[in-house]
Amino acid sequence: MMVVELRKLFRRPRTWVTIGLLCLLPAIVAVFLASTRIAPPPGQGAAFLSAVLESGSLYPAAALALVLPIFLPVAVAVIAGDTVAGESGAGTLRYLLVRPVGRTKLLVAKLVSVVAFVVATVAAVAGTSYVVGVTLFGAGDPVAVVNAIPQISGPGGGGSSSSASGGGGGTGATAPSAGGSASAADPAGPAPAAPGAPAAGPDTGSSSQLDPTEARERAADSVASLSGDPLSPADLALRLLGAMAYITISMLGVGAIALFLSTVTASSLGATLGALAALISSQVLVTLDAAASVTPYLPTRYWLAWIDFFRDPIFLRDIRAGLIVQAAYVVILMLAAWANFTTKDVAQ
Repeated sequence: MMVVELRKLFRRPRTWVTIGLLCLLPAIVAVFLASTRIAPPPGQGAAFLSAVLESGSLYPAAALALVLPIFLPVAVAVIAGDTVAGESGAGTLRYLLVRPVGRTKLLVAKLVSVVAFVVATVAAVAGTSYVVGVTLFGAGDPVAVVNAIPQISGPGGGGSSSSASGGGGGTGATAPSAGGSASAADPAGPAPAAPGAPAAGPDTGSSSQLDPTEARERAADSVASLSGDPLSPADLALRLLGAMAYITISMLGVGAIALFLSTVTASSLGATLGALAALISSQVLVTLDAAASVTPYLPTRYWLAWIDFFRDPIFLRDIRAGLIVQAAYVVILMLAAWANFTTKDVAQ
């Protein structure tokens, strides 16, 4: 049954069109950045966009920041909302249930197809963005990268509270975190000083204070983390994989909401809109101080905690909390979907 559902998912042109559009947006942004060489100031716009002109290897992270707040959740809600409701609305669900296949197994197969879509989409966005970023911007000059990466202020380098906003607005690293918590500033690291000019800003001990020769020795074949420390290509790849895994799990929370609603209604559009309404409500509450008591439990609260994978050291507080919240939503909503799907005559 799982193989059947996966084959059905990836044989639909709609699936590939959706993935293609999600990959196209970062590519368009990259073309504009490469042609104009005008990047948003550090701390403004999507996370990492201020540094990709200096290092194209960071563009997968910037691409994920571009698609995560709006486009990726919408795509997941559309696919997950259509899993059961689409079959019911088309009248094919009753024929599926005629087969000697239990409803539990069918529901698990639907969930697996949603997981496969999320994994394929996140991997496609990151993979195509890496190719586009390195092609248009190159691997980056080590000195320029070290000097261009924003520095993190605040205790312990800013912590994960400086995660980008999880709303439909800006996703820069200096924006409030997805939970609306007080964010640590993420100001731009001082630009390389002109010959004979004093170094700008206080001496934070970051690599931006190094002379070019020393910086090249420290950052050869590397990019810099958000905290300013150089990352080797292998370390960058591991952190990117961790961020992709975190985003995948975050999107499974969206999929669980839509999949549950898909068992409640026979309209895939209704299930999709219901899931999006829940996410929009969560985003509104995240920015509302009066809702601070429920903010840690909202599904979008820790969406952009994945940015903390690119800090040195990695700040695990919000990452850990985000995983717990998403796991709770997936487990609770899938149990509710199972209870409804196995007891309700959804074929009529």
